[in-house]
Amino acid sequence: MRSGFEEYVRARGDGLRRFAYLLCGDRHLGEDLVQEVLVKAYRRWNRIEADEPDHYLRTALVRSHISWLRLRSSREKPGAVAEDRPGAGDLAAEQATRDDLWRRLGLLSRTQRAVLVLRYYEDLDDRQIAEILRCSPPTVRVHASRGLSRLRAELIPETSGAS
Repeated sequence: MRSGFEEYVRARGDGLRRFAYLLCGDRHLGEDLVQEVLVKAYRRWNRIEADEPDHYLRTALVRSHISWLRLRSSREKPGAVAEDRPGAGDLAAEQATRDDLWRRLGLLSRTQRAVLVLRYYEDLDDRQIAEILRCSPPTVRVHASRGLSRLRAELIPETSGAS
């Protein structure tokens, strides 16, 4: 049992951490989430390994993330930064764009974010996402639609109505 688990974690651990990072939006929380799920999976590895370990662990990560009630040591969030428009090809500008995207993704509910990550990062269809979240495919579509609408509303600046 032990060698099969260790081989799996060596082969797929980086992918699990990347997936958890996308769910959490924070590298350290993602690593904590993966560690927590792998500890639970280790106890049942014989049954998991015989089935589909990738599907099982991806499902466990999503469900754990959505229901995670972990108390964080700090609830501080970075404040808004004044907009600065650097030139094209500027690495700082690219990093600022990524930071802005992460901030916007952080505004989504955990379920909306999980649906979007499963759809666009893992390339799963609504039926597969519904199985992972234990809901119906129409519910998945509602979460995806609301999440995308919220992202669009954040990305498109409000117009003041002046002509």
